[in-house]
Amino acid sequence: MRKFVIAEEVLIHPFNEPARELSVLDPNGKPVPLGLHLNDLVESVIGKTSLEVSLTNENGGIFQLKDELERPRYGLRPDDEVVVYRDNLYFDREFFVYFLQKAQASGRPCQAALPADDYAWQRYSIPLTNLRDYKGSDDRGEFYKIDLYYFPRGWAEPVEWQVVRVPSDAKERGYYNVPDSMSNLKLQELESGDSLIRRDQDLTHFLSWRSCVPIQSWVHIFNANIPLGVFSRGFRFEETAAKSNLLTLKILWRSILEQRQFVSCSELVKVGKNCDIDPSAVILGPTTIGDNCKIGAGVVIDNCVIGDNTTLANNCHLMLSVVGANCFLPFRAALFMTTMMDYTIVAQNTCLQMCVLGRNSFVGAGTTFTDFNLLPSPIKAMDAYGEMSEVGQAVLGGCVGHNVRVGAGMIVFPGRTIESDVILIASADRRVIGKGITYDMSDHLTLDDRVAALHSRLYSRRTYMGEEDMLEEW
Repeated sequence: MRKFVIAEEVLIHPFNEPARELSVLDPNGKPVPLGLHLNDLVESVIGKTSLEVSLTNENGGIFQLKDELERPRYGLRPDDEVVVYRDNLYFDREFFVYFLQKAQASGRPCQAALPADDYAWQRYSIPLTNLRDYKGSDDRGEFYKIDLYYFPRGWAEPVEWQVVRVPSDAKERGYYNVPDSMSNLKLQELESGDSLIRRDQDLTHFLSWRSCVPIQSWVHIFNANIPLGVFSRGFRFEETAAKSNLLTLKILWRSILEQRQFVSCSELVKVGKNCDIDPSAVILGPTTIGDNCKIGAGVVIDNCVIGDNTTLANNCHLMLSVVGANCFLPFRAALFMTTMMDYTIVAQNTCLQMCVLGRNSFVGAGTTFTDFNLLPSPIKAMDAYGEMSEVGQAVLGGCVGHNVRVGAGMIVFPGRTIESDVILIASADRRVIGKGITYDMSDHLTLDDRVAALHSRLYSRRTYMGEEDMLEEW
C-alpha cells in the first residue's frame, strides 16, 4: 500500500507554524509533532511505505495524486492501493482503523466524514474549521467531509468516491458544576420528578472511543490533547475495565503485589527509565511519565502525560494535562487540562487552566490564566478564516505561542492569545491581559535597540493578519 500526504502550509495563530509542527499525543501516549504522529500511526497500520512526494494545494491537492501515480516508479504501479491524508488532520489509531476497515470492505474509493449529529464532533472537531456540511443521499443525515482517502486500485474520479461516516461513540461525562448565577450558558429548565434541574449548568465533556480534529486553530490543539486525548484515554480505560473482570483482577493483583492503590500501580502508571520520584508524590493513572524525569515531594499527578527529561518540583499539581519534553515546573505550579510543548518553563505559584503553551516559552511566577467569563458572554478564538468565532465551550483558557516570555504576576483573561516571540514585562500599565497580544505589541520592542536585539524573532508571520481581529474586548 502506498501513502501520500497533502501538505498544509497555513500557519496556526499564535504559533505562526503549520499544524504538522505542533505537539499532539502519539499512539504510545507521548507528545510529538503532528506530522510525526501521523506518519508513525499510519505506517503502524498499513506497514512501511515508499517515500512519496507531498501533494500541495498549489498543485491541486488530492487531484495531484492522479499525476503522481502515473509517474514511473520502480516496483510501483499506478493501480496500487493508496491512502491519502492531509497533514493538519489529527486522528488516532482507533479512528484510522475504523475508516480503513470500512473502506477496504466496500472495495470502492472512499473519503472519511464526520457525522453532523455526533456530539463529540459537534463540540471539538467542527467549530472554528472550514469544513462544509453535506446532505447524504440516504436518511443518515448530514456529514462533514475530511481529507482522509482510500483508493483500492489507484486514482478514481470524485463521482466514484464513497463517504465513510466515522462515529466517535462518545459519552457525556461531567467534571464540575457552575452556580446558576455564573453560567454563561442559556438556562434551560428540565423537569425531573418533582424538582426542576438546570441540566446545562453541569460542565461536561464528550469523551470518545475515536478521535479526529482538523487542526486549524489553537483550540483544536487543546481539543486533540485534552478532551479527545488524555481525558478520553481515561474514559476508555474505565469503560474497558467495567466490562472486563479479567482486566480488573489483573490490575488489582498488580496493586497488591506493589502495595499501591489500584489507580497507582504500574499497570496504569507507566514510568520511563532513570526517573527520580519522591515517595510522597501521588500519581494516579492512567498516566505516562517519560525517561529521565524528576518528580519532587508532594507532587500530585492525575491522568497526565509527562515527556522525557522533565522536572516537577515540590508540591506541583497536574490534572488532565500534557507536558512536553525538557520542561520545568518549580514548586507549587498548577496545571489543569493544559498542554505544554517542549522546553517550556512554568514558574512557581503559577496556575494555568485549560491552556496551550508553545515551545521554548516562559511563564513567570504567580501568573494566572483564567478560563471562565464572569459575565455571560461567549468565549471566542480565531477560526480557519481569520475571524473571531465562538468556540462552543463554556470554559477555556488562553494560548501562548513559541519563544514567549511572560513576566510574573500577570492575569490573562479567557481565550486570549500571546503571539510567538512576544515578551511581556509586568508593570503598572500591563498587569491584566484583556486583549490578544501580537508581536508588534511586545514590550522588548520599546527598549533600547541593543537590548531588544537580544531577543530574536524566530516565528514570523508570512502573511499579515490584521490586529483588530485579535484585539477584541468582550
